[in-house]
Amino acid sequence: MAISEPTPIQERSIPSLLAGRDLVGQAQTGSGKTLAFAVPIAEVCDPSVRRVQALVLVPTRELALQVAGVVSGLASSRSVSVTQLVGGRPIRREQAALRRGAAVVVGTPGRTLDHLRQGSLKLDAVRFLVLDEADEMLDQGFARDVEAILGRTPASRQTALFSATMPRWVAKTAKQYLRNPVKVEIDAGLQEPTVEHLVYSIQRDDKMAALQTLLDDRGGDPILVFGRTKHGVRKLAKKLDALGYPVGALQGNLSQGARERVMRGFRSGAAPILVATNVAARGLDVNGIGQVINYDLPDSERLFTHRVGRTGRMGRSGEAVTFVTPDEQRKWREIQRGLGRRFPHRPWRARSRSSSVGSGLG
Repeated sequence: MAISEPTPIQERSIPSLLAGRDLVGQAQTGSGKTLAFAVPIAEVCDPSVRRVQALVLVPTRELALQVAGVVSGLASSRSVSVTQLVGGRPIRREQAALRRGAAVVVGTPGRTLDHLRQGSLKLDAVRFLVLDEADEMLDQGFARDVEAILGRTPASRQTALFSATMPRWVAKTAKQYLRNPVKVEIDAGLQEPTVEHLVYSIQRDDKMAALQTLLDDRGGDPILVFGRTKHGVRKLAKKLDALGYPVGALQGNLSQGARERVMRGFRSGAAPILVATNVAARGLDVNGIGQVINYDLPDSERLFTHRVGRTGRMGRSGEAVTFVTPDEQRKWREIQRGLGRRFPHRPWRARSRSSSVGSGLG
């Protein structure tokens, strides 16, 4: 894979995981967490055992496909088979892969639970379990499903939790799932200087024109625009498309095939502007996203961190633009308090879209 030096999270996690220890790993997005658990998975799985030996649970389909790709790249050389369990596509193909004896399963909680209930998935031989984006996996939306899945795995399993953000309640909740875990915390600020934050106070009616100004002055790098709701994302993407922008929309109501087509267009550069809900905030790894635009504010500082983490990855520079309307000022103050930092912000001044963004940011 042309990697000669491990990142800090890999250097400190891989030996402990290979030694059989449970682990809680926190590091900034883009720091190489996937390989930190993918390498041990590839090493510990026995290709002669035709049963599921490793299970990785992730919150989104996109992340499942991405993680499975990384694990497959390592495991295939050892004849260790990997399969994905994600909604939005025929379940029979996944059932066939499980029957053939997949050693590693990467799945979303809902689909994984479907297979368990139907009897097509058995986890009694699982030796290694990973909760990726652990803070979301243990939050209310997923916690019940995750708990039901963990209940089907052996108590003797090895468990690892990884995330960019690890609130105290996660560590508290995790105690019931882990045995004397190694804690690996990589300085959360290591990557921060590579992201420049631009925060604008703006009237709601001015947001669309402001977004066009930013998009008109874009360079060659992909841009990720975050909206709050599925409907809002669809509507915004339609408007941009009608205005001639090369745009795709990613939100949870799309079929799996449609989601994969959108991501192919974004990655290939055919549609270098992606308007998305928070489904794109977790784990999405696209090379060189130059700018993240928070068109709508996220609901928490954790989501802000994950959204902004899509740019400025692995030491590259990036830019995060955040719009704050008058009715969002209170929420923005809460987000800043949660992050423990304040961002300078200025009013957005409407200007001709032919003028450069630089002149408006100075």
